[in-house]
Amino acid sequence: MTENLNIEVSPISRVEGHGDLVIDVKNKKVEELIMRIPESPRFFEAMLVGRNWSEPSHITSRICGICSVAHTYASIKATETAFGVKPSGQTLKLRKLIFHHECVQSNTLHVYFLAAPDFLGAGSVVPLVETHPDVVKIALRLKQTANEMVRIIGGRAVHPITTVVGGFTKIPTEEEMLKMKDMLKSTYPDLEKSLKILKTLKMPEFERETEYISLTDKKDYALYDGDIKSSDGWVIDGQQYLTKINEKVVRHSTGKHCWASRDSFLVGALARFNNNYDKLSDKAKTYAAELGLKIPCYNTFMNNFAQFVEIIHSIDDSIKLIDEIMEAGLDEDKAMADVNIKAGRGVGVVEAPRGLLIHDYTYNNEGNVLKANLIIPTNMNYANIEMDMDAYLPLIIDKSEDEIRLAMEMLIRAYDPCISCSTHFLNVKLVNK
Repeated sequence: MTENLNIEVSPISRVEGHGDLVIDVKNKKVEELIMRIPESPRFFEAMLVGRNWSEPSHITSRICGICSVAHTYASIKATETAFGVKPSGQTLKLRKLIFHHECVQSNTLHVYFLAAPDFLGAGSVVPLVETHPDVVKIALRLKQTANEMVRIIGGRAVHPITTVVGGFTKIPTEEEMLKMKDMLKSTYPDLEKSLKILKTLKMPEFERETEYISLTDKKDYALYDGDIKSSDGWVIDGQQYLTKINEKVVRHSTGKHCWASRDSFLVGALARFNNNYDKLSDKAKTYAAELGLKIPCYNTFMNNFAQFVEIIHSIDDSIKLIDEIMEAGLDEDKAMADVNIKAGRGVGVVEAPRGLLIHDYTYNNEGNVLKANLIIPTNMNYANIEMDMDAYLPLIIDKSEDEIRLAMEMLIRAYDPCISCSTHFLNVKLVNK
């Protein structure tokens, strides 16, 4: 074991936001091993207080330009639950459809642009334009398709505007639905090429069994809706999240740490894969097997492959949803449900690409927000990232400093953290000394 080691990476590259890796080993003893988050807090909960019920989804979608659909729907679902709004079946299917393509947008960004350079020996995606042009071209085509899907359904590719409490202000035309189906079918050759490339990549050998938490549903691979499930054996309604999900402030981070049954838990694609494997499409299961991804999987690095498998599932399920919507016939009369304002509290729980996302709103009789609480996936992962680092460092401690630095960065990047999203709130207590 290396006797002395001092590594500080500030900031970690190829993640969203600013996070620092700090490793300090003295006389073979780990003095400090943390992921430090220096991002300034963003007070979205306070920003929502006093706002009219029609505003939160548009405000909170700005928490993130990558997960704007997830924030939009967590917000909408919280408001609809508070008011007892019941969207039509058509609306729910269109919501699931747009949700799939934020998943494709984000997972493509991470797998091809942020993670792939690590395994292809590049410092960023830029050198891959010369060394692996097929990878870059495939990524751009997939991203363009997903962006167009979100634009058609949501009004624009980022921060959707047609999706509101109760339903949609505008629904796609039959021509647009058929166009989307053709676009999706055209992605399969690129996905097959991607599989061949990914099969050549070797994931680091590392396992640490932890608690995996995600949504779960009896029919769907849950992204838009479902109960909250833990691999430790419990399942709860999302409205009861406070009975299991806990948060705390830590000194070195403006993002809180979370825990449930244990000291930490993991959310995201790998958690969804472990908890909901049986709901994946047949093709997605085949691709998972080809990549050596089996349940239960305790290797955090395999989250990269789980994200790719989710891309396959989202394409497959989207074609199925389009067929179901078209068979039933698009109906403008089902685009919006009645919204009756009343005092109440509602919790909206969805799966953002990076994991479980919770919005919790309390409204007064006028439909204005009295209180809001948001729990972001990356917050939920911070404690688990640090516990993974604690377990991984001893396995690589005999490597060179540069190799250790890269390996630890790769471990953090495997979580695909969205750091600026996670610094939305911080409790500050002033103490007179």
